[in-house]
Amino acid sequence: MAEVEKIVAGKPVEKTIRAPKAAPAAKADATDAFQIAASFDVPEVFRDVAEKSVKQAKDGYEKLRTAAEEATDLLEDQFETARTGFVELNGKVIEAAKANADATFRFAKDILAVKSFAEAIELQTAYARNQFELASAQAKDLQEFVQKYSTEASQPLKDAFGKFVKDARAA
Repeated sequence: MAEVEKIVAGKPVEKTIRAPKAAPAAKADATDAFQIAASFDVPEVFRDVAEKSVKQAKDGYEKLRTAAEEATDLLEDQFETARTGFVELNGKVIEAAKANADATFRFAKDILAVKSFAEAIELQTAYARNQFELASAQAKDLQEFVQKYSTEASQPLKDAFGKFVKDARAA
């Protein structure tokens, strides 16, 4: 029992004892509700529709899961192809930079050893011609590589798109 103090202005504090609240009336047993629901028959048509809907949902989920896995595999392949291509391209660019630096150092060494102005002009002309030929060859090599790489990198996407179109027409 709980004691409650009643405070009224000008009067001494009184303590009142309250009785506990009565427990709520017992509710109907929960099993009664299930018995009522169990006795209710769902028409066969609704069961068939529900079963077909569940089957279609499972089939749709399975197709979506398969498509997602294929897309993930395709992306992983694309990233690996891109990584490999960029590593190879960086190697080619570094080789070209090294060749250019080596040629420049050879030219600097040779130009310091010239005996006449005519020899310096001849050396400069030969260096410029060699650098132009080297730059042209490097540009051609890089262009061929990028073209080959682009074709290889785009092929899986072309194949996947072709498969998608084929599957869409079949559906």
